[in-house]
Amino acid sequence: MAKTIMTVDDSASVRQMVSFTLKKEGFEVIEASDGKDALTKLKGSVDMIVTDLNMPNMDGIELIKNVRANASYKFIPIIMLTTESQASKKQEGKSAGATGWIVKPFKPEQLTAVVHKLIK
Repeated sequence: MAKTIMTVDDSASVRQMVSFTLKKEGFEVIEASDGKDALTKLKGSVDMIVTDLNMPNMDGIELIKNVRANASYKFIPIIMLTTESQASKKQEGKSAGATGWIVKPFKPEQLTAVVHKLIK
């Protein structure tokens, strides 16, 4: 059965790029436009979350904190996919519970390599 990955980004073009890249690798993809949208769609089985940092309504850090607060999702990998590259932002993400950090623009091979490494 295919693993399911949620991609969360306020940019439709980024969501489409991530979705296209992951579907090509055989993953199911759920798209969400921000943290609040992601939380409403986070029902059932999601094997990984790839989220942006800067989004309206609820940013990536708040999303991660909310996801980590739910026992069902405590250990799923969460990757930050963002234009932010400062060490302080990365530390904030790590403290919230992010598993990894990829800086945009990303190469599809880079994303799939990280996903394959984290999802067996």
